[in-house]
This record gives sequence, C-alpha cells and structure tokens, in this order.
Amino acid sequence: MSDHETSNNTNGLLSRLQPHDRERLGEALRRLMAHGSILGLEPAQTDLYHWCYQNRPWVDEFAGLLDLKLYWEHPDRTVQAVPQSAAFLLRLKLDATLVLLTLWYEFDTAIRDRGETPPVRLTAQQLNDSLAAKFEPLKKFQPSPTRLREILSLAQRKNLLRFSADNALERSIIEIFPTLKRVIPFQSIEEWNKNAERYLAAAKEASESAAPVADDDEGDKDE
Repeated sequence: MSDHETSNNTNGLLSRLQPHDRERLGEALRRLMAHGSILGLEPAQTDLYHWCYQNRPWVDEFAGLLDLKLYWEHPDRTVQAVPQSAAFLLRLKLDATLVLLTLWYEFDTAIRDRGETPPVRLTAQQLNDSLAAKFEPLKKFQPSPTRLREILSLAQRKNLLRFSADNALERSIIEIFPTLKRVIPFQSIEEWNKNAERYLAAAKEASESAAPVADDDEGDKDE
C-alpha cells in the first residue's frame, strides 16, 4: 500500500477506530453477512460477540449501511442481522421451505407448550416424522436423506441450528436456535397455520390440474 493510500485510510471514515478495532469490525460484518448472526455462547465466537456488544453503535451503524437491521439478545449472547433489502434474502426451494417451516413449528411448540429452553433438540427422524405429518399432501416434494443433510447443513451455516450428523441420518441431532424465529417471523402459531395451509392448497390445486402423464421425480412443478 502506498503512503498516499495509507494517509487516505488514516483520515477516512474509520479514523476513529484503532487497527485492532477495524479488524474486529470487518470480521463482525463478514460473519453477519455470511452466517446471519454472531453466537456469543459458541466458544469460537465469544470474543467477537463481546467486542461487538461493547462497540454496539459502530456495529449498528455499519450494518445499517448494508441494509441489515441488528437484533441484540444479550442474555443469549446473540446478535442477529435481518436483511431489509430483498437482495440479501435466501431463495429456497420448496423442500427447504417445508423443512424450515417444520423446524419453526417444533421450536415454537417446545418453548410455548412444553416450557423448554433454547436450543430445542430433536432427532432427524423426529423432524422427518413431523414433516410427513404436517405436509402429507406434499410428500413428493419432501427431501431425500441426502437432500435433508444439505438443507440442515445450510441452516447450520446460517446459524439457525446446530446439526450433529450421524452415519445413520435418523439418529442425527438437531438443536434449533432462536435465530430461526426472525428468519421466519411468524407472530403466532395461527400465522404458521395460515402459511402451511397456503402451501397445502397450492399442492391440491396443482394435483387436480396436473395431466395424468406428469411424473416428475424432482418435484419441480410451478405452484
């Protein structure tokens, strides 16, 4: 870097920050962009979370420049970035959407009805059973074991859950984090039911209008 570039950086917008703080801020923004949140209870993220919390105005300000709204849950040592622009929203296939809807339901009922505390634990077999029960008319769109691993791995990268994979998928452990409820921001189970019914109604309509010869193993039909 030239002396001129160094001078510009020194006198620029980040001049209030020491080099260590600039590095931390960059690390925080990169993690929020890539993973959607910083989980301070995870050992590898503890120091970064505490730096962010101590410098919350800076983090809020710079995240805002990226159209990210930050939600701070200090008791859980979590800061979550929720996109305010469609450019940052995930584009999910139907099978992934159904899995996340089912995870939301399991998390909500565990907390609300059974008084559990996060993270909510269940096995992949329990998830599959719940998915099949709630979306039975959409059975052909439900993921294969390999695809389910992919979906759960994506959700883990986005800090929505922890996925402890087992060689036998049905024995794999899923721990659902509260961050899922901001990615799918239903206010109540009634709102969840309305959205689930919308998918089921669309599937029924597609089934009734489909030609008898249609047989798409991948389930890539327009709804």
